[in-house]
Amino acid sequence: MSTKYEKSMMENLYWWGVPTLFRCPQQSLKAQDIALIGVPHSSGNGTTERDQHLGPRAVRNISSLQRRAHSKFKLDPWASIDIIDAGDVPFPKANDNEDCINQITKFYKRVDKKKISPVSIVGDHSKTGGILQALGNGALSNGQPISILHLDAHTDVFTKVPHFLGAKKSAAHWGAYLVDQGNVNPKSSMQIGLRGHPRTLDWLEPSYEYGYNVITMKEYNGRGSADVITEIKECLADNPIYITFDLDCLDPTIAPGVSNLEPGEDGFGMNQAVEILQSVRGLNVIGGDVVCLMPTKDSPNQITAMRAAAIMFEMICLIGENKIKSK
Repeated sequence: MSTKYEKSMMENLYWWGVPTLFRCPQQSLKAQDIALIGVPHSSGNGTTERDQHLGPRAVRNISSLQRRAHSKFKLDPWASIDIIDAGDVPFPKANDNEDCINQITKFYKRVDKKKISPVSIVGDHSKTGGILQALGNGALSNGQPISILHLDAHTDVFTKVPHFLGAKKSAAHWGAYLVDQGNVNPKSSMQIGLRGHPRTLDWLEPSYEYGYNVITMKEYNGRGSADVITEIKECLADNPIYITFDLDCLDPTIAPGVSNLEPGEDGFGMNQAVEILQSVRGLNVIGGDVVCLMPTKDSPNQITAMRAAAIMFEMICLIGENKIKSK
């Protein structure tokens, strides 16, 4: 066995060494291509047992198993571009959700200023709001609002309630206030996979009112993936794209360790989710995140954490391939 393959085998083991995201070096922000970041916080979602803050730690532990070469893209991102583990966003006032959102925005503004594309494993979905407050109209987006590819069982545009159990910039509100701020363009954004029996029958109205392009799970199943992918490409076009992937868009049978499970209707299979992600291959993807992993509710083999790492790997390769082509 050659040294190359011996090294590859050892890097794929998760039970030795200090765990980092995909075994990338932990370094400060300089001029790297991609920064892998942990956002270990969950004060923005008060409806679940709030251990989503443990998600980044779980993925750091298991992500070396996903340190792979991409068979479809014919890409080894670890050998081709500069990728680091930039550590975790610090939260000195961890019980104050609004302060935590501000801390996230400050952190990601430093990332954006250096034009390093972030790929993050996040606690609850409110934290995407903090990230996009930094990236919207920033350096990575070339001064434009962000277009989001949002895979989720829920809209997160719940404007009919003023706060979410005390949190104002919450997991239920980020899809609305980012539009109000001008940081997200809803008309060139997609919300895909929404499903389940809602608390109220008007649950989709705010998304439609804001101008989001919504495809529920029922619509996806009825139309078929090819038709949906055509719409994704036409909608997102050449805009700066940010992917936010809530693990509850996956079916609970394949991703049990997530918050706000929707068991009444089948969610995406992994192949379906990856196909949607790969539909934006070659488009202007500037960053992404994976949210709502609950490690204490995961199966013993940590399958949901592994799913999270696999989704992050797809994002890394989507961005990495573009970085290579631009050099």
